[in-house]
Amino acid sequence: MSINKLVIVGFGLIGASLAAGLRRAHYCREIIAIARSENTLEKALELGLADRAFHALSDIAQELDDGDVICISVPTLSTKAVLEDVASQVSDKVVVTDCASVKGSVRDAARDVFGEIPKQLVLGHPIAGSEQSGVTAANPDLYQQHRVILTPVESTAAESVECIKCMWQAVGAEVLTMSVEEHDEVLAATSHLPHVIAYSLVDTLAHDSENENIFRYAAGGFKDFTRIASSDPTMWHDIMLSNKDSVLSALSLFENNLKQLRIAIENEDSDYLLGVFTRSKAARDHFVSRLGKKALMKHQSNDVTYVVQPGGRVSGELRVPGDKSISHRSIMLGSIADGITEVSGFLEGEDALATLQAFRDMGVVIEGPNDGNVKVHGVGLHGLQAPPGPLYLGNSGTSMRLLAGLLAGQSFDVVLTGDESLSKRPMTRVSNPLSQMGANISTADKGCPPITITGGAKLKAIDYSLPMASAQVKSSVLLAGLYADGETSVTEPAVTRDHTERMLRGFGYDVITEGDTMRLVGGGTLKGTAIEVPADISSATFFMVAAAISPGSEVILKHVGINPTRIGVINILRLMGADIGFLNKTEVGGEPVADLRVRYAPLIGIDIPKELVPLAIDEFPAIFVAAACAQGVTRLTGAEELRVKESDRIQVMADGLQALGVKATATPDGMVIEGSEITGGEVDSHGDHRIAMSFTVAALRSSGPITIKDCANVATSFPDFSSLATKAGISIEEITS
Repeated sequence: MSINKLVIVGFGLIGASLAAGLRRAHYCREIIAIARSENTLEKALELGLADRAFHALSDIAQELDDGDVICISVPTLSTKAVLEDVASQVSDKVVVTDCASVKGSVRDAARDVFGEIPKQLVLGHPIAGSEQSGVTAANPDLYQQHRVILTPVESTAAESVECIKCMWQAVGAEVLTMSVEEHDEVLAATSHLPHVIAYSLVDTLAHDSENENIFRYAAGGFKDFTRIASSDPTMWHDIMLSNKDSVLSALSLFENNLKQLRIAIENEDSDYLLGVFTRSKAARDHFVSRLGKKALMKHQSNDVTYVVQPGGRVSGELRVPGDKSISHRSIMLGSIADGITEVSGFLEGEDALATLQAFRDMGVVIEGPNDGNVKVHGVGLHGLQAPPGPLYLGNSGTSMRLLAGLLAGQSFDVVLTGDESLSKRPMTRVSNPLSQMGANISTADKGCPPITITGGAKLKAIDYSLPMASAQVKSSVLLAGLYADGETSVTEPAVTRDHTERMLRGFGYDVITEGDTMRLVGGGTLKGTAIEVPADISSATFFMVAAAISPGSEVILKHVGINPTRIGVINILRLMGADIGFLNKTEVGGEPVADLRVRYAPLIGIDIPKELVPLAIDEFPAIFVAAACAQGVTRLTGAEELRVKESDRIQVMADGLQALGVKATATPDGMVIEGSEITGGEVDSHGDHRIAMSFTVAALRSSGPITIKDCANVATSFPDFSSLATKAGISIEEITS
């Protein structure tokens, strides 16, 4: 799609930059500038930004027809006059859009002029700008990596929206749509309010006659913050009047929070100040991080591919990231404890950070993480506050399932959401027992997220028998039991990881384990403590398998958690013949740890004992690679849980192994793998971090390079996997495309 004639009314920075970008993209047959200033028109022609230039729309209106576009780029309060010219002079076949920062006033003006919003009018707002202004500041890259928001109404024609969307995409913008009301509320808070504050601050200090050196010696932060006060005063005058209600609402909220901050400073309220500053820093860092990722996506679309060269061996001493399960729980229990909990070795991956942010959103002061160190200022069992909106948990199923239990007994309403992958994962396994306890909890279609919890429910203790072994479901019920009347018990059909029980005891909460049943009484108190997070055995597994399958390999994996409920992978690999030894065994924070020494040894296929399956459920993608390198046949049964992880790990691993020449057959609850030569080839991880890392390891025994698609989610559990794999001896190239 392209434009025949583009008429830009108001040839300042915004309009001129659009012209420059479209000119470079060869997107318009002709660009026509409309402006009052003779100098502006002369410059537009001189700089090659326009083919023709006129003082009024009436000079060109009769030429315009189907395939032409008018873009109104004048101050907000001047837009109505241009719309009047359009209504009286321009064919209704011409698509019309605008660039005003406030959409409600433009919509209302259009209704006044046309009687209703005409189908060819597409209200829009490019979110981009510069300290410079005017036609001479035109920048063809102004909209690259920036957003344009379109706010079509019900009467707007779909083909008109598509026309304007393609126009902005042609200059490198990301185009979003939202309602007029949402746009004006969001922009009032994120753009209009900051400009009000910047203008007011500069005006206040400029009138401080007692200190003339304020501006002379102002630090860089002052300059950065007040930069936006150099924007066009007329434009911002119009915006404030046009979006008055939304700006006043945002200003009232800011004034109230500023008042509370003043009171906290006067009263030396350390907790309040620390809460504001830590939450603000985390929010700002997250915002900058997302902007960085967005910029990367504009250049490269953020698709990460691993290309791993064949052969080699691994060696050296390695320290993998902290245990994800323990990291999650340290934040959760530290937040509802009394006093301060200090955590070291915290995993700074996206999943654990999602849990940390959720509790910040519920009013918990959390310092860090700084090099794995986190300080949690607990608020007690009943001290959590209603979050300002839904709690977004990214790709973390652990966060969502455990939080569902912990929040089931709170006094406030909450919604738990996640990314596209998490939104497809089953949640009825936690919502069903929580409902039996009296929680007012619901899921979306097919029992998937979002999870909605209505606060104020009185929970009652239950005796719950897990239909299938799941540490997440067990933990969810036990956490809900903290808020229930009476004794809650959970009985599991097979042993699962017991980090929740161990950590509760570490916080001074009595949990009784009798065989396969765990019991606790609600209403107790948790006391802040110190937690040292050991290295994650799930992350260590990739290097265990790497050393086990590649001749000449020997690695030492430092300070790995060897909780008896987590070493299923070690026991399975040992049954297959792997040479794995424990060195320097000790205990930290109630969790056993050791250095693991893994040497190459020929592997044999086995029938994996069913009792070990729940103890190694997350490690099976890597175990499948070990099976592919073993002599004989390996059979797995009783692992249907693998089909509802981040991906259907049974089918995805079977497809990938087959693509690499391995005889692998998926079954409803497992897989049959016949050890065979691994060829090179291309596999798709389907966004599953463990599958991506497992096929990386497989290249050590492949006959050709292995290309692994869709690896961006490795950061959820193992942020520095590529660099550590390279250090160990795996030839891996990470390509973002």
